[in-house]
Amino acid sequence: MKRNAIVVVVVIATVALMLFAGVRMAKPRTSAARINPVGKNGSVAPDFELKSLDGKQVRLSDYRGKAVLLNFWATWCAPCKIEMPWFVDLQKQYASQGLQVIGVAMDDSGDEAIAKFAKQMGVNYPVLIGKESVGDAYGGVEFLPTTFVIDRQGRVVERVFGLAGRSEFEDNIKKALGPGASTAQAATSSASEKEPAR
Repeated sequence: MKRNAIVVVVVIATVALMLFAGVRMAKPRTSAARINPVGKNGSVAPDFELKSLDGKQVRLSDYRGKAVLLNFWATWCAPCKIEMPWFVDLQKQYASQGLQVIGVAMDDSGDEAIAKFAKQMGVNYPVLIGKESVGDAYGGVEFLPTTFVIDRQGRVVERVFGLAGRSEFEDNIKKALGPGASTAQAATSSASEKEPAR
């Protein structure tokens, strides 16, 4: 009985070691971005240039002075389909305060399929065709969706791996917009509710 217990422990330890080694070997560690990952809160968001669905070359630095919600997604990603309508609404709600949502499509569906998907989702913000090198610059985008909220100075306020709640994104957008973002929104809402004096 004691011998069986030892055998079980050895088998479990061996399997655990093999799983750990397999996971470590499956992730390439040679990229400088992975060795020194960017995207930590307070770090400068790496600039990039990608083609948009309408054929324009777009740089992240084109939006300096605005708060940016940078969303890496794919057409096959189920959580992406949940959060994209939130981003459409948040773009409408905070555009006048300086928010720009940018979607980066990280799949191989082709431009036409991506454009069709974006249209079906009612996307009202630029969609760029992603490259692995851009994902690597952001520490390796291994999970989709992955979202970075960037402030007006180009610094990362928050990074979100996977699906988060709409209110969490909105809170981070307010941080990225800077002081007064939520009060400006409240003032706009209350002003629209008041009737003009007669």
